[in-house]
Amino acid sequence: MKIQLLADNIGSWIIPYAKKLQSLLLELNHDVELIHSHEDIQKGDVLVLLSCEQILKNLNLNVHNLVVHESALPQGKGWSPLTWQILEGKNKIPITLFEATQKIDAGVIYDQDYILLDGNELVEELHSLQGEKTIELIMKFIKNYPTTTFKKQKGVESFYPKRTPKDSELDIEKTINEQFNLLRVCDNEKYPAFFYKNGIKYYIKISKAI
Repeated sequence: MKIQLLADNIGSWIIPYAKKLQSLLLELNHDVELIHSHEDIQKGDVLVLLSCEQILKNLNLNVHNLVVHESALPQGKGWSPLTWQILEGKNKIPITLFEATQKIDAGVIYDQDYILLDGNELVEELHSLQGEKTIELIMKFIKNYPTTTFKKQKGVESFYPKRTPKDSELDIEKTINEQFNLLRVCDNEKYPAFFYKNGIKYYIKISKAI
């Protein structure tokens, strides 16, 4: 089987997990290539969209175009569903493997599972859980192919908006405990938590004591 793994942001946290997935699929004697541009997509059997900042327009080159999304579709379509649900106080995060279509997050569902949190994970740990569960779902699909079943999305859909640096702002009138989930999902380097005091912007970085 010819499989392509697309991660168009080479600086993304997903890259180590993409490489691990590639190695596991190669062990199963599949033809697997990790690519970083939409222009590199070739004809094949399965394209896995792991970290894509652009909407894929050409879905005809591969038999299947797979996406993993951290929500119970059709609920939670859109951007950063894991982050938004953690901010909602959830510790059981649904994760869905589905077929990409021209309409955002609207394709048929192949598999669904959950990521279980204890409420203390910081962003690196969240990425690890997310990456490992992504590998698990993709490997299950490939191993069961072509007997994999699917179901259409049903129910009322909802959408999460795209997050911006502004979403990492802390409220100095609230306690740390009240804003702990926001601190958990902030990246210390790419989008650190911050607040304003007397017109001055301050950053706060969080890590666990060893």
